[in-house]
Formats: sequence, structure tokens, C-alpha cells
Amino acid sequence: MFDFKNKVVYQIYPKSFNDTNGDGWGDLNGITEKLDYLKALGVDYIWITPFFVSPQRDNGYDIADYTSVDPRFGTMDNFENLTHEASKRGIGIMLDMVFNHTSTEHEWFKRAIKGDEAYQDYYKFVDGEPDSPPTNWVSKFGGNAWEYVPSIGKWYLHLFDVTQADLNWENPKVRRELKDIILFWKNKGVSGFRFDVINLISKPQTLEDDNEGDGRRFYTDGPKVHQYLKELVADTGIEDMITVGEMSSTSIDNCIKYSNPSEKELAMIFSFHHLKVDYKDGDKWSIMPYDKMMFKSLFKDWQENMTKGNGWNALFLTNHDQPRIISRFGDEGKYFKESGKLFAGLIHLMRGTPYVYQGEEIGMLNTHFDSIEHYKDVESLNYYNILLEQGKSPKEALDIINERSRDNCRTPMQWDDTDNDGFTSGKPWIEVPEFGKSITVKSQIDDPDSIWSFYKKLIDLRKKYRIIADGDVSFDMSVPESVFAYKRSLEEKAIYVYGNLDNNEIEVSIGKKLSKGSILIQNYNRDIDLKAHSMTLKPYEFVAVIV
Repeated sequence: MFDFKNKVVYQIYPKSFNDTNGDGWGDLNGITEKLDYLKALGVDYIWITPFFVSPQRDNGYDIADYTSVDPRFGTMDNFENLTHEASKRGIGIMLDMVFNHTSTEHEWFKRAIKGDEAYQDYYKFVDGEPDSPPTNWVSKFGGNAWEYVPSIGKWYLHLFDVTQADLNWENPKVRRELKDIILFWKNKGVSGFRFDVINLISKPQTLEDDNEGDGRRFYTDGPKVHQYLKELVADTGIEDMITVGEMSSTSIDNCIKYSNPSEKELAMIFSFHHLKVDYKDGDKWSIMPYDKMMFKSLFKDWQENMTKGNGWNALFLTNHDQPRIISRFGDEGKYFKESGKLFAGLIHLMRGTPYVYQGEEIGMLNTHFDSIEHYKDVESLNYYNILLEQGKSPKEALDIINERSRDNCRTPMQWDDTDNDGFTSGKPWIEVPEFGKSITVKSQIDDPDSIWSFYKKLIDLRKKYRIIADGDVSFDMSVPESVFAYKRSLEEKAIYVYGNLDNNEIEVSIGKKLSKGSILIQNYNRDIDLKAHSMTLKPYEFVAVIV
């Protein structure tokens, strides 16, 4: 198995990364143009979210053609040039495979609803009456998860948007089609793959109502998911490539199976439990301050148990589906820089492979849009209307969308202080936040005290110190609630990591264990007495000590 433990992945949402032709839409040439920037940051791979032909109902995660480049992003020649130029700089390309569902614009689905029974078997179609869906399952984007097609008298399953029809993995022809897609991109020089909501692909044979929840307990980590993944990996020869599975509402036991090298499934997994700690009563659209104890406990459980089971985590706090971390858990004002560095440090020194989402390395913030008209995300627009139906005022509904919308991470990359933050010379596909010009690559890349420079140092440390890549991990839960503390260990070395999650100073007992250590990295430029038995952490302070 290829050793990826000292590698770092940079996620690119191409639509918002860099536009080279002035149409307001980022493109593949825009990524190629910024490869030297990515090389300077030190990343090893770039994961590019879907740029395939798509009606863009769900920003490209509704794919109509898996092996063609959407003209809005460029051409296949542009992609081949990108892989060539990235390879020259030692950077691998990871592509996003959306294999749970296709767009209803896909040729397979078009044939299915025209009555072709062979293609109907490519999807989860069920016979039925117009007013009686097969189950009461709820779509993750709101509403019923089934849609009726009158012309054929059947319902189809869509766990996401109504235009995203779930594939039928029980059909070996479907699995063959998906393997061929992997092989197509492998032959184009792709170095790895990210699999979207891959733990949802196996549905139960018997469909039944969920009288306890929204249906996810029936299809999450489904009955044949491990069998299907083993087959996909073996038949495409991607066992030794970097692969990551996005796991929705998953379990640690399943994720150990997904990522333990002996199982020959995936290299690592994304899990999201730690990003639900500000969901009131488990509801994404009910806001509350994040639960710091739960946040720490979830990391402890996943880090320590995945270590015991020889599983591997992808480490992240933000991506194209999540709000910006400084806005969410940090401080946008006085402690902007400190909180941005804090969360970077906590993630990058853990056991796992860190993922940096575009703009995270400069501390980009949430949109703070003042009107629902600025939003583009289908989930956000759906839930804005649902919130109004629930009795929220337009302002209350907008405040919730401002906190939770996936568009928070989808606004244009802030390169410099020119028009549209240097993203495009045209009209951007989505509004550029007003604060953009104050948080840019240009203002940080040459500043040794910037968030950008802190990320670069963290990436360098992972390559320099084997303990960060290979060491064990254990968490200290005896510290105060707002202190995040863990230890990495390998042979005779240890790294002690402390972070203050609060905007108040707090004292933490350290005993004598740091007395012979030295500071590896910190986010305040100050002396700390490591021989003292306690340490007072400043607001959002982060410090790592190597002993």
C-alpha cells in the first residue's frame, strides 16, 4: 500500500477558484495557473470537485456525463495539460466520483423514463400509485425521497435533490459502468479518487417506512457496501492509490473496515460527527453554540478507536459543504488570526491525512449575505422556504441560512484586493463577500506571521517529523472544558498539543512532562515556561511541544 501518511491534500472547488476567461466561472486553466501557488504551500495532491457535464442543480454533484468536461470548465485538453503540469511539480490530481446517484439528465435516466426496462434497472425504480410513495424516507435536501414518473407508473429514489436519481448497485451492469469510469480517468493520469457519499450505495432489499427517523438507518453503511467497495477497488486496480470515501452518518466500526489496509477498500474516510456539535437536537437548521466537550469527545473516540483498528481518518474542519471554521467556531474579529491558526494546528498535528479547503489557508469567512437572493445552493433555498413554512420570519430564516449554507464555502477565492478579489475579470457566478479585500493571498503569502504561513509550516512539519505522520494518539480529557489536548507518540518521542477553544485566558496543569521539551509550533509569539507545572493559555492560543 502506498504511504500517504505524510501527505496533505488541497481541495479545489473549481467553479470558485480561478477564472481565466472572464465568464465569472472558475475553470481548469485557472487551476493550472495557480499550481506554483499550491506548490509553494507544500501540498501533495489537489482534490478537484466535479467538473463533468452537469445541469448544475447541485453544483456539479448531479452528473450527466462522467467522462466529459463541462465546457464551462474548459476542455479535455485543458485537463490533460493540468495533470501534466501538476505532475511536473510533484502534485497528484484526485477526482471526485459521485457514484450514489446521477443527474436525471444522464442518458441512462433519460432512457429509463422512456420505458427502457434495462435502464430502469440502473436506478431504484419501484411500481406504485401517484399518491403513495414506497416509503416515508426523507430527502437530505428536504421533502420526500421518492419522485413519481406518471409516464411509466413508477417511483424513483433520490436521497438528495429530485434531479439526483439513486443508482441501483445491485445491478452488475451499473457496477461495470462505474468501474469503466474509474479506468477512463486513471488512463488520463489521475492519481487518486474521492468517492461522494459512498457508504449510501447499498440499499436494503425490502423497503419499509422508518417510524423512528428519516430512513437513513436502512441505507447508511448498507448490507453490501463493503462487498461493493472491495469489488470496485480490485477490478479497477486502485488499491495503491490515494482514495477517500465520504461517509454520511457512519460508524467507527464501519470506517475501520473501509480504511484498514488489510480490507483493501479505501485509504481513508471522511466522517462528519464532529461537525454536528452545533446542531440543536441534531437538527442542522437549529442553531446553538457548539458543544466543546462533545467536539473533543468525538475527536477522542474517532482518533483513538481508528488507531486501535488500524483505520485512517481524513482530517478536516471545512469543505465545500460546510461553513467556514473561523466564522463557525472561532472569532472573526479580535482573534481572527489566532483562532484561524488554532484550528489549523489542532487538525494538522492529529493522526490522519489533513485536507485544506481553498481559502481556509488565509482564513476566509462566511458569506454574511444580506438577502436570500444572493444564495445559489439548492439545499439552502429549499430550507429557507421550509423555515418560512415553519413560522420563521424572513430575517430569522436568513440568519439561519447565513450560519449553515453550503454557499459559505463556495464564494470566490480571495486572491488580491482588485475587483472581485482577483477571481474573475467578469461578473462572478455568485456574489463576492464585501469583506473579501481584507483577507487575501496577496496580503498573507509574504507575511511570516500570517495564517497562510502557519499552514505552510504545519505542512512542512508533517513531512519533517515522522511522529506526526506515523505516531499514536491519545487525548487528555482531564483538562478544562475549553482546552483541547492530545499527545502524539512514537518510539522515544512525544508531541503534546494544547489549544484554548475560548476567548478567555485559562490555566491548564501540565506537571513535569514538558520540562525537557521545546516548542514545535505556536500561534502567539511569546515565551512559555515549560518547566512550570501549569500553563496559562491566552484566548484561542495553540501550542505544540515536542519532548
